[in-house]
Amino acid sequence: MKVLVSQDLCIACGLCEALCVEVFSMNSNGKAEAILNDIPKEYEKNIQDAAINCPVKAISIHIN
Repeated sequence: MKVLVSQDLCIACGLCEALCVEVFSMNSNGKAEAILNDIPKEYEKNIQDAAINCPVKAISIHIN
């Protein structure tokens, strides 16, 4: 699984980072980004929750 955060859509609310700090971090522009290339299975539920709850739907999930 891979996850991408659209920098054009992200409003820097921090919800994704709060749900899964192991995968998401705020970058130098204050927007979220994925800090892992391949997501370990143990974080998949949190990533899905982040994508579903993102207020602007900036998170996309790609299944390998």
